Amino acid sequence: MIRLQLSPLAQKDLQEIRLYITDELQNPPAAINVLKRITKKLRSITDFPNMGAALSSIADIETDYRFLVCGNYTAFYRYDGETVYIIRILYNRRNFVKILFGDITCDEE
Repeated sequence: MIRLQLSPLAQKDLQEIRLYITDELQNPPAAINVLKRITKKLRSITDFPNMGAALSSIADIETDYRFLVCGNYTAFYRYDGETVYIIRILYNRRNFVKILFGDITCDEE
């Protein structure tokens, strides 16, 4: 059976999503529903670990990361054959390449 493991940052992302929707948007029921949809989608990865697209298909980066859109959020993960490791869960409009990899620009000569 394939295991699902959330990184500490992914756990923090889920907490921040809940807090933002609950506190800033003043909608606790929506926060619960959003988290339920995200976690349901994450659990489905254990049945089909390659269901997410390769991140390198949309970003000019060599990586084994995959991504899966979960409503307004995107989960970034790796699969090693035994474990799906959720790295981050980010709002779709954020600059995910910079968040995941930092400033990776290279000076060409």
